[in-house]
Amino acid sequence: MYPEIEPFETGRLQVSDLHNLYYEVSGGPGGGTSPKDRTFFNPEKYKIILFDQRGSGQSTPSASLEENTTWDLVKDIEKIREHLKIDKWHVFGGSWGSTLSLAYAEAHPDRVISLTLRGIFTLRKSELDFFYQNGASHLFPEAWEEYIAPIPEAERRDMVLAYHAQLNSADEETRLKAARAWSKWEMATSRLFVSAEDIKKAEADDWANAFARIENHYFVNEGFMRQGQLLDPQEIEKIRHIPCRVIQGRYDVVCPATTAYALKKAWPEVELTFVPDAGHSAREPGTSKLLVEATDKFSDLQ
Repeated sequence: MYPEIEPFETGRLQVSDLHNLYYEVSGGPGGGTSPKDRTFFNPEKYKIILFDQRGSGQSTPSASLEENTTWDLVKDIEKIREHLKIDKWHVFGGSWGSTLSLAYAEAHPDRVISLTLRGIFTLRKSELDFFYQNGASHLFPEAWEEYIAPIPEAERRDMVLAYHAQLNSADEETRLKAARAWSKWEMATSRLFVSAEDIKKAEADDWANAFARIENHYFVNEGFMRQGQLLDPQEIEKIRHIPCRVIQGRYDVVCPATTAYALKKAWPEVELTFVPDAGHSAREPGTSKLLVEATDKFSDLQ
């Protein structure tokens, strides 16, 4: 990992009448020092641009589900690129970030120099069912018990839909209780060795509320895409020319390896590496090392 650096530019971009995005730029000319999400990139070679998607992080309004679809986010990424006067850029994303990276690249293939992806996730029903309905539950039974606890037994046939009702309840405590349980389930299953810091994050009401409500909103709406859209041959054909490196934890239960393998089968040119001692998190040593190697490799591409 590269040293932590501070952004030399932070800003806000009004992307609709409702949504205002937070973004920051670090590395490149004027680079200084900053937090961990920037340490995957050599700051002497990359201008590192991070942003909080609609409703998340420092973007406002927090946890808002209005005007919040995959295609709104794809448009937002383009607005950031245009605002910062960037012609083409390298795209990096893991988990939901891999979904958004693929969606953006397929919509704007002429703007993407390379793709570095981790924990491939395409929102197919089989992927959602494995993690939220029946699959990961067999590996983490004690965490699963806590996850299903807020949902009455009669409503557990569709956990994503049942959580949708509670996360959008008029009662604040119902919403927050559901948000904490939803968030803790993912934090408890994201690493081979569970992180107490991740679990603690899920207990913070503001963070859990935005995380759970927005995730669930996308899942109950199937990502605002047709099933398997990101893997469709006609969509892959649009991006086949883009160099792509995929780093996949072998024991990732949040975004299981089968989806990364499906992407490789649909797009044989992808360089897919399974990390034998990793789960879902980008912070596990083997995964971090390979992500940095990938960005180093792509850094000289124009």
